[in-house]
Amino acid sequence: MAIDAGDTAFILICTAMVMLMTPGVGLFYGGLVRRKNIIAMITLAFIAFSVVSLQWILFGYSLAFGTDIGGFIGGLDYLGLAGVGMDGEGIPDLLFMVFQLVFAGLTLAIVTSGAAERVKVSSFIVFGLLWTTLVYDPLAHWAWGGGWAASLGALDFAGGTVVHISSGFGALALALVIGRRVGFGTYTMEPHNIPLT
Repeated sequence: MAIDAGDTAFILICTAMVMLMTPGVGLFYGGLVRRKNIIAMITLAFIAFSVVSLQWILFGYSLAFGTDIGGFIGGLDYLGLAGVGMDGEGIPDLLFMVFQLVFAGLTLAIVTSGAAERVKVSSFIVFGLLWTTLVYDPLAHWAWGGGWAASLGALDFAGGTVVHISSGFGALALALVIGRRVGFGTYTMEPHNIPLT
């Protein structure tokens, strides 16, 4: 099947729109924290996207969409994006990779909510790399990359499982491990800018 110009244009627009959600998430969480932490929350959203971008290009895309290994993870066929080019069915493989990359980046940006006002950037980078590799990539393979869930007929059109459930539980786990904010319960921690959210 040849590349379809209409499908390619549509996915390009969708990719741009999903990519714009990352700064939106940063602004949303920035409005919910105290004034002194707004820059940290916005920065964490962009760092999350950057960490995932590097991981996805190096090996994440391959783990999610490489040749199926036992239904649980993809192989290393696309390590460093080897073999990912402008050919494909309907849309270029490279565009599909970027489309999936922005979803992966957005998912980790959503997880930053669990770290609001409580995490160092260096620690979050390590967490983000590990979480994306050990949680997001296998889930993406299971649902979208031909893994066991897809073979059972599971459909995840908009990322309900891969994006939303995984980011929600990831944020919950991060918040439980980090613990409460310093001063929690001793004084009011009001959001500084509700209209920003």
